[in-house]
Amino acid sequence: MTGEEIRCKLTELADKDYQKFSSGLLPETKGILGVRLPVLRKIAKQIAKEDWRVYIADNKPAFFEEIMIQGMVIGYAEDLLLEERFCYIRDFLPLINNWSTCDSFCNGLKFAKENQTQTWDFLMEHLHSKDTYAVRFAVVMLLFYFINDTYIERVIKELDHVISEEYYAQMAVAWALSMCFVQYPDRMLLYLQKEQHLDSWTYQKTLQKICESHQVNDAEKQICREMKRTQKKRLTL
Repeated sequence: MTGEEIRCKLTELADKDYQKFSSGLLPETKGILGVRLPVLRKIAKQIAKEDWRVYIADNKPAFFEEIMIQGMVIGYAEDLLLEERFCYIRDFLPLINNWSTCDSFCNGLKFAKENQTQTWDFLMEHLHSKDTYAVRFAVVMLLFYFINDTYIERVIKELDHVISEEYYAQMAVAWALSMCFVQYPDRMLLYLQKEQHLDSWTYQKTLQKICESHQVNDAEKQICREMKRTQKKRLTL
């Protein structure tokens, strides 16, 4: 399918109610048609089975859904070397301008599970970028694919040193650290109590997300609530 054919198809599939719902979640994002994710994935999978390189080369996305599809195709494509995939990812990152595109893109990059060493090095290129969504991309990739016994210490160290005043980057760090807590609560309690160098906002948001998690037990949540209160008292002194 050509880019023009895909655009026509997306326009036909647009749902006004879903467009309104999506626009409410992404108020700063323009060009939302209102096509649901399963439909976008289906289209992307079809493109990935065809001459997807030509599609990406010719694609000039004007709509949110077109950007989403291009990111999905990069994840679904099978006939390319790892370095080539990294090149496509690198070229795609400037198109990301909202959390939904970022997180959906990361979720589709399953190749990272089997290529952790190379992917880690690639992510380190972007973790301390000045671009908000390049940072969020790297953080969410760590969250999805690197919270494991091999990488947990490196993940904690790198997240601790992410410096950003941008909401969506800070929120991603808090989310990632809360998920580290789910998998490694004892290690993360030590980190949060004695080792962390987070800004106050990210620290508080991390504790909040831990307390909101259904995967954290009541005793651990109580400890985190007390840590939140203690931090707030220090800030008011």
